Amino acid sequence: MDFKYTVIGAGVVGLAIARALSEAGNDGGDLLVVEKEKTFGCGISSRNSEVIHSGIYYREGSLKQRLCVRGRKLLYDYCARRDIPHNKCGKLIIATCPEEEPELEWLRIQAGKNGVENVELLDKNESLKLEPHINVTASLYLKETGIVDGHSLMKAMAYDVKQNGGSLLYNAPVVSLRRNGLYVLELGDGSRFSSECVINAAGLHATAMAGMMGIPVPSIHPCKGSYFSYTGKLRCGHLVYPVPEKKLTGLGVHATIDMGGRIRFGPDTEYIGGIDDFSVTDSKKDYFYRSAKKIFPAIIPDELHPDTAGIRPKLQGPDDSEVKDFYIRNEADKGFPRLVNLIGIESPGLTSSMAIGEYVRELVRRNP
Repeated sequence: MDFKYTVIGAGVVGLAIARALSEAGNDGGDLLVVEKEKTFGCGISSRNSEVIHSGIYYREGSLKQRLCVRGRKLLYDYCARRDIPHNKCGKLIIATCPEEEPELEWLRIQAGKNGVENVELLDKNESLKLEPHINVTASLYLKETGIVDGHSLMKAMAYDVKQNGGSLLYNAPVVSLRRNGLYVLELGDGSRFSSECVINAAGLHATAMAGMMGIPVPSIHPCKGSYFSYTGKLRCGHLVYPVPEKKLTGLGVHATIDMGGRIRFGPDTEYIGGIDDFSVTDSKKDYFYRSAKKIFPAIIPDELHPDTAGIRPKLQGPDDSEVKDFYIRNEADKGFPRLVNLIGIESPGLTSSMAIGEYVRELVRRNP
């Protein structure tokens, strides 16, 4: 055995898992993170809103709900201790007409069931005191929602892994994964090594990794989300979301801010056939303008510009009626002990990352 633990994928989830494992029982020296890109966080982790979610949207008792609520608290604590740039700015989910207001009440009740604290239902005047330029009849104010500098977060996690004795190997795509007592991994340069335990946190490529072993896992449905940035004089101090889309395929085009106060609108929801198209063109500008104008009526179309795009590894297909949970399993019952697959880790994956690290660590401990 060359390593006790091998984590495939150095996104925020893979790094959080590696950090949790390297802290447990002084196992850091027996841990390797392999990443096909030139550095950490080049995939899903660098193409999102960088929002720290409260945890209200997800089914009570689901992994998404439990790990989001737990992960949010761990993340804020970690950011404070490590001076990682973040801002607990709060979020408004707005009703733009009276017909949307019952959805806010449903979300308020759901927040209570999910253990989300500091949630307040606001009327129009109370909402406008917080954000004077929005189109609103009522809103749900989530005080625990925030934003984080995702790159700084991942940099700190990678540092912790190395400080705990773990290793990170970049430009190292896994081209073969098989079990021969231990797990044997082959990298793109032809090198091979063995590992007692493998954690597949490969994001959009996680199903392909599982396929190398012949492990049946749910299929992902790549779902592209584009963003447009806004360069006008409009300013807002909170995240501003519409009521969520039906079946929670997305949370609707919303206004986010980054650590510098820049406003972006997005993401939209576009199921696509592949995982490599990150282009954002002006062809979507009219849709984004109409969506943004619904939130901020004074928005100027010429100040909207194509920004970036990410691709979500959704387990929920475009025709599915059921919201799908994270797939995080030790595959021992399928004949692959100490192999953990993480499939469909989309939002709230960043918020949940440190709790996912704890959860996977316990999965490995419970299933030797």
